[in-house]
Formats: sequence, structure tokens, C-alpha cells
Amino acid sequence: MTARKNTGGTAVTVQTGDVIAFRLHAHHLTNRKPVADLHEVAGACAIQNSPPGSALAALGARVDNVTRERVDELAGEEKSLLQTWCMRGSPFYFPTVDASVFTTGVLPATETARVHLIIGVEGALNELGMGLDEAVEITAEEIEAVLAGRRLAINELGEELAERIAGALSPAQRKTWQANGPYGTNQPLGEAVVHFCVRILTLRGIVCFAPRSGNKAPFVLVEEWLGGPLPQADPDSARAALLRRYLHCYGPSTRKDFAAWIGVYTGDVDPWWSTLEDEITPVEFDGGRRWILTQDLDTLRSPPETRGVRLLPPRDPYTQMRDRDTIVDKRHHREVWKTVGEPGAVLADGAVVGIWRPRKNGRTLSLTINTFRPLSAELRKQLHDEADQLAELRGASAVRVEFEE
Repeated sequence: MTARKNTGGTAVTVQTGDVIAFRLHAHHLTNRKPVADLHEVAGACAIQNSPPGSALAALGARVDNVTRERVDELAGEEKSLLQTWCMRGSPFYFPTVDASVFTTGVLPATETARVHLIIGVEGALNELGMGLDEAVEITAEEIEAVLAGRRLAINELGEELAERIAGALSPAQRKTWQANGPYGTNQPLGEAVVHFCVRILTLRGIVCFAPRSGNKAPFVLVEEWLGGPLPQADPDSARAALLRRYLHCYGPSTRKDFAAWIGVYTGDVDPWWSTLEDEITPVEFDGGRRWILTQDLDTLRSPPETRGVRLLPPRDPYTQMRDRDTIVDKRHHREVWKTVGEPGAVLADGAVVGIWRPRKNGRTLSLTINTFRPLSAELRKQLHDEADQLAELRGASAVRVEFEE
């Protein structure tokens, strides 16, 4: 279908069921892909890896024969998968070849929007009499001296960077920089500011994560890790590519929902949205106007059906959509999306029908599945099979499943 500019006028009307089916297909949850397509799956809209291990489970829900060893090989040896702080300041995996989309493409165009992305830093900067871009540049100037040839967790990195930066500040700024701030017990204000600034440096392609070592998620310099810098990307082109992927996975959608997915304010998103004015079409859905890639209209009108079950981890890409009423009845929102102790979601025949929680004791993984409605014997059997696969990914040799309705 030829792209056309259609920013107003009569909109296509679509049904909720078609939107759900379209999104499931875009998220590779209609049918599992072969393991050779793992990079394609990871690059759809990136895979969040918090809590740690979620990305592996999310890939397992989409790709056949995924193993921890294979993902570790791709990320740690081949380095064809990259992990870094990304949307909403959270850690994500994505293909290294797509790095510009999920770094440059995520980085807001203005300093004000960058402050919104790392919400919480503004008060500290005001105390220091410093702008965000100034603080980021100071941090960037020192990070190579601290991190070259090393792997440091954020607390170690922040402490050393803050100490080096303090020496270059005025006496008044240094006093504020070294005083305890409101972000952590006995944490100097300047050290917290550095933590915020590192989030911007990840989006500038300066640092990324190396594979975890025990409980440690170490940062490394990108040029050292990959043997060279990330390719330079035009910011407008990168933002356009990011928005295309978002609308392909989460469309039909709005500026407001896209802003929430990125982690900025609605008023910040024009530098992304304006890049695709000739490629998007309005649709009427759920009582409001939303937007879809014009090239996806045919699939949206007639999406493939989803059958079978999946155990989606906490913060799975599919459950990160912002119009939650589309996929889960409002009465179950507090069960599915908890701020503390988040559960996974049970997907059955295209619907979120419950939540699940794991508990590991030695080599045995126990899953408690709470369903919102009774499930057939066949769906329960399929969930047992899914639990077996999840147990393998979590390094368990046995699994127990308990259903609660």
C-alpha cells in the first residue's frame, strides 16, 4: 500500500478484537518464530530486561528453542544483541544493528524533554545552578578516564565519576555536590546527578551494559565493547524509525500513549510524530481517534487469529501498551500491573486471562496461576507445557503448577 498523508478527514473504524489480534501478531505472539529469527523478534520494539531475566522469558514466549546459553552467546560473545538503558530509563535488549533506533531514536530533541525523560533530576540541578546538558557534558568528559578497560556497576561508576567531577566545580557548587541528597541514604547529591546523566550517555551511544556477573550489571564503554563506535545516525531518521516500530507494535495509538511509552510528556513528542505525517492514517477505535501506519491498514482490518497460551513475564513488551483497557478489563488492572511484586500475565487464545507468580526452591520452580475465569482442560494442559519451558529458562529441572480461580 502506498503511503499517503492523511492527518485528518474521515477515519477508518476498527474493532477492539481486530486491534488486539493485530498487536499480538506484531509482537510475534500469534505463532512462535524459529530461533534464527530471534534478532527480528528482539528488534520489533526491544525487550525490557527488568526485573532481570524478564527479557529471556519474553523471548521464550515468542521464539522456539530459546536457551539462556544462546542469548548469553549473542549478547556476550557475538555481541549481536546489545543491552542498555532505553525507553523510560529502563534496561532493554535489542539487535546491535538497530542500536541507532533505540539510542539516538529515543533521545529527546530538547533539553526540557531530556529532563522529563530522567524525571527527578531537576531539583538537584537547580540546587547546583546547573543545566542538564551542562551536567551531562561534564560527566561525558570524565567517563572514559573512569571506565576505560573496566566494568563497573552504576554505584561504583557514579561514585568515581562524582569524585572526579567535584574537583572541577566552584567551591560553592562542590559543597552542594558533596552534600547528602534526597535520592538515597548517605548518597551525595552529585553522585545521584551522575546516575541521571549516565542514562543520557547510554542514549548517546557512549556506554552500555556488559552481561551480568552475579548480581552485578556492569557498564562498559561502547567503543571498547564493540570494537568501535556505533554508526552515526541522523536523529530525525532514527526517531522516525522508532515511531514506526512503536506504531507497528502498539498501533492504533496516540501521541499521549507514545509519550508514556518513551517516558516523556505529551508535548515533547512532536520531533518524533512530525517525521511520519506522510505515513500514518487516522482510525476510530474505542470512541476516539488514533493513528496507524498506513502500510499496516490491511493487516489491521484482517489480522491473523491467535490460539494457544503464553506465560508473559512482568513488563513484557505486549503488556507495556498504555491503553490497558484494550487488553484487560479495568477490574483486573491492579492485579496485572502492580508497582511492587509485579506478576506475569497469562495469555490464552489472544486474551489476558490471569496472572502468574514464580517461586524457586532449589531446582524446582513452582508457579501459582490465578485466572480471571475458568479455563478448559486443554488450556490448562498447554499452560503446563509452557511452565516446563519456563522452568528450563530459569535453570530448574522440575516444575509445579497450581491453579487458583
